[in-house]
Amino acid sequence: MAEQTPEMEGLEGIPSPDGTVQLIETEYEVGQDNVEGTVGPFGFDIHNPVFLISGATIVAFVFYTLALPEQSGALFGWLFGAVTKGFDWFFLGAANIFVLFCLVLIVTPWGSVRLGGTEAVPDYSYIGWFAMLFAAGMGIGLMFYGVSEPMSHFSSAMAGVTEENGVRTDWAPLGGAAGDADAAVRLGMAATIFHWGLHPWAIYAVVALSLALFTYNKGLPLTIRSAFYPIFGDAVWGWAGHVIDILAVFATLFGLATSLGFGATQANAGLNELFGLPIGSTTEVILISAITAVALVSVMRGLDGGVKVLSEINMGLAFLLLLFVLLVGPTVYLIQLFFGSLVAYLEYLPALSNPIGREDTNFSQGWTAFYWAWWISWSPFVGMFIARVSRGRTVREFVICVLLIPSLVCVLWMSVFGGTALHQVITDGYTEAQDAALELKLFKMLDVMPLAGITSLVGIILVVVFFVTSSDSGSLVIDTITAGGKIDAPVPQRAFWCIFEGAVAIVLLLSVGGLQSLQSMVISTGLPFTIVLLLMCFAIAKGLSSERQAMK
Repeated sequence: MAEQTPEMEGLEGIPSPDGTVQLIETEYEVGQDNVEGTVGPFGFDIHNPVFLISGATIVAFVFYTLALPEQSGALFGWLFGAVTKGFDWFFLGAANIFVLFCLVLIVTPWGSVRLGGTEAVPDYSYIGWFAMLFAAGMGIGLMFYGVSEPMSHFSSAMAGVTEENGVRTDWAPLGGAAGDADAAVRLGMAATIFHWGLHPWAIYAVVALSLALFTYNKGLPLTIRSAFYPIFGDAVWGWAGHVIDILAVFATLFGLATSLGFGATQANAGLNELFGLPIGSTTEVILISAITAVALVSVMRGLDGGVKVLSEINMGLAFLLLLFVLLVGPTVYLIQLFFGSLVAYLEYLPALSNPIGREDTNFSQGWTAFYWAWWISWSPFVGMFIARVSRGRTVREFVICVLLIPSLVCVLWMSVFGGTALHQVITDGYTEAQDAALELKLFKMLDVMPLAGITSLVGIILVVVFFVTSSDSGSLVIDTITAGGKIDAPVPQRAFWCIFEGAVAIVLLLSVGGLQSLQSMVISTGLPFTIVLLLMCFAIAKGLSSERQAMK
C-alpha cells in the first residue's frame, strides 16, 4: 500500500496516485530502454527496440504493397478468408466473455475501486470525456454504416434463405424473414445493434481498464505490456513485452487504416453527389493526404488543444444532424423503432452471439467475425486513449459509461438513420438508398429530405473531422507505446505515425482488392489480440482484488 509522495509527482508525464493505492514494486523505470537525441531541429525519445522494429516494418510494408500490388492483393484476400472462416467461433466466443466480464465488474465490489487512487478526481467533465470516447471510438464507422448496415440486413433478411448444393449462399442473419417486412426490420435492426452495442464497447472497456488500472494505481508505464505484469512479472520488460507492444502498434495502424479507407470512400462519394468530384483512387488518395495534413496540425496542438476540441465540435454537429433527421423524418416511427429494436436485440442476442453450429455462415463470418476482429484491432488504440482520459473514475462508473451509455447512443443513431431509410423503402416506396453502394446510402437517404444539400455537406464534414480525430488520437497512442510509456515524448514522433497511418491507408486502397485488403490486415492483427484481451481479463481481476485489499 502506498500514499502519494512528492517525488512521484509528474513521473514521465504520468500523474501520481491520489490517496491509497497498491503499487507494484519493480525496478523498471519508465523510459529506461529509450534512446534520446536530435536529428537537426527535431528531438526524439524512442523505445528501443519497439519503435525501430515497428517503424521499419511499417515502412517496409508500405513499399512492398506499392511494389507488388497484385501479389500483395492475393495475399490479403487469402488472409481474409482464412481468418474469418477458421476462427469465427473464437472471435464470437471471446466477445461474449468480454461482455459478461464487464457486467460482473458493474455489480461486484470491485466496481468501487477508483482509478488513480482513493482521492483521485476526474481530469475531464462528463461532456468532454464522453465526446472523446465516442468520437475517437466509432465516428467514421457510424457515419459509414448508420444507413447501410440496417438496410443491408433488412434486404438480405427479406430475400430469405437460398442454398446451392446444400450450402447457404445468402447473407441473411439467422434464418432470415422472407417476405415479411416487419420481421425483417426487427431482425435487421437486432443484427445491426449486435455489431454496435455491448460487444464492441466491452472489448474497448477491457483494454482501457487494464491500462488505466496498472498505470494509475500500480505505477507502471502507460503501455500495453504493463497489463501483463501479473502474468509475466519483470519478464514483461524484456522481449515478451517488446512483442506485445509491437503487435499493438501493428493492430492500431491497420485498424485505423481500415476506418480511414472507409471514410475516404464515403467522403469521395458525398463530394461526388454534391459537387461532381470524380470518384476513384486518385481522389481518395488526395483526400487522405489532405485530411492527414489537417490531423498533423491537431497532433501538434496536443490532447487538450487538438483532439478534445475537435471531438466536442464533432459531437455537437453529429447531435444536430441526428436531431434534424429525427424531427424532420418519421419521428413517431423512429421512436417506436428505437424501443422496439432494443427489445428485438435482447430477443435475438442469444442466437446472434452463438459461436458454434451456425448455418448463417456468410453473416456470422463475413459480418460478425470481421466486426469483432476490427474492434479488437482498434482496442490498443481506443483502449489506451480511453485510459489516458479516464483517471479519477471509479471502475463501476468507468464500465457503465464506456459500455452501456455509448451502446444506447449507437442504438439511437442506427434507429434514426437506418430507420429513416427503412421507412422510405417500406412506406414511401423510395429505394434509392436501398439500391445505392454502401458509401452512398447515407446521402441518398438525405436526398429526399428538406435541406438535402446542407445536411449532406454536414455529413461530409462529420466524416472528415471523425477522420482527423481518429488519426490524431491514434498517433498520440502509438507514440506512447513506442516511447516506452512516456506520454510527453517529442511531437515529431507523433507526426511520423500520423503520416504513416495515412500512407498505410493509401497503399492498401491502391492494392488489388482495395477495401478488402484493408479488412484483411485488420482481421490478421485482430486474431492475436483476442488472446491478449482474454489474458487482460485475468490481469484485471488480480489487480482489482489487490486494490480492494488496500482500501480495507
